[in-house]
Amino acid sequence: MGQTGFFHHIGTFLLLAATVLLIITDISAPVVNNISMLKVNLDDRQTSVSRHPSVTFGTFGWCVQEALSSGQDVCSRRTVGYDPIAVVQDNVNNVDFSDYAADTSKALTRVMILHPIATGLAFIAFLLALGAGVVGSLLASLTSLLTFVVTLVVLVTDFVCFSIIKSEVNSANNGSRAEWGAATWTTLVAAICSLLATVVVFFTCCSARLHRRRETRRVKDVPEGYGAPVQRRRRWW
Repeated sequence: MGQTGFFHHIGTFLLLAATVLLIITDISAPVVNNISMLKVNLDDRQTSVSRHPSVTFGTFGWCVQEALSSGQDVCSRRTVGYDPIAVVQDNVNNVDFSDYAADTSKALTRVMILHPIATGLAFIAFLLALGAGVVGSLLASLTSLLTFVVTLVVLVTDFVCFSIIKSEVNSANNGSRAEWGAATWTTLVAAICSLLATVVVFFTCCSARLHRRRETRRVKDVPEGYGAPVQRRRRWW
């Protein structure tokens, strides 16, 4: 795969980047309080000039930051599926959600288990891409495509779930403001990286196969007695 080795390394790097970005999403609140998919600034409950309380929502829970007089954060336990609407209603004034919106957002948080699954798939694709053989590259491109599909599904889930909250909080005109957090954008960029990696790795796989066929054809066309050109040793993958 020497002819396309540079492009293959680009695809491998994209898979590594996707893995790292998805890990950042996985460790969002309540694991790391400041990393969130959605952040609600509670400016109507400003405790001091230097402190701005907020609620951060992550993959496996939420955190209320700097809302207490002591300045300590209050976080939920790590769990698959939680009720973000209830957290908002407990901390934001004058917000009203329908039962349908509450049930929908709660159900969609359970789909966020796909975040670590996508991370695992991206890492497997990265390991497969480290092998420069045709079979390894083909498996890496297929796994990368699966990573993209899973990441896209959970990304749409995140946007739908938290758009319900963001829209209601920002339209309440109560001093609070909701905004997308870093974990949402890392998921989006990871999806783009995995898609690009799928195209690049599959391209290098096809190019390597065509190059190998040309080499085989050239060996057959060498007149008897002239010897065959030296070929690289094939790897098992």
